[in-house]
Amino acid sequence: MKQFKTFLIAAVALLGFQTINAQAKIAHVEVQDIMAKMPAVLDAQNQLKKLSDTYTAEYKTMVDEYQAKLKKYDTEAATVTDAVNQTRQQEVQDMAKRIGDYQETAQKDLQKKEGDLMKPITEKVKASIQKVGKAKGYQYVLNATDLLLADGPDLTADVKKDLGF
Repeated sequence: MKQFKTFLIAAVALLGFQTINAQAKIAHVEVQDIMAKMPAVLDAQNQLKKLSDTYTAEYKTMVDEYQAKLKKYDTEAATVTDAVNQTRQQEVQDMAKRIGDYQETAQKDLQKKEGDLMKPITEKVKASIQKVGKAKGYQYVLNATDLLLADGPDLTADVKKDLGF
């Protein structure tokens, strides 16, 4: 019976040591903080703003032209023939469709440009996080934004240093 107790205590102790050794090393990083301060991200945001401003200006010009024609046609409607009014009505409908198409295309272009600009930046940040995490011996590095409790090692400063800022 004594041997069984000794064996049981040894087995529990061995199991406990294996559990401690099997625990993964986990750290966290503030990805949003890193991305917000990266010069490449700021440059990408400036490029997107310029492109957006260009699309907005063109859209406004199209809308102003549409409204001017609509106003002109409304004031002249009583003095022109039905055939002219029908032609003008079709022209106004075509302009409205072009404006809607332009807005949709501009939005898609902005989304595509944002993806094209941000993809290499996010890949660079991800590679840096992996590099720093592995160098420090961590098996998992989590984004602190998604954590309810981030009371472990924070690698944000190390990743920023690795990225050069």
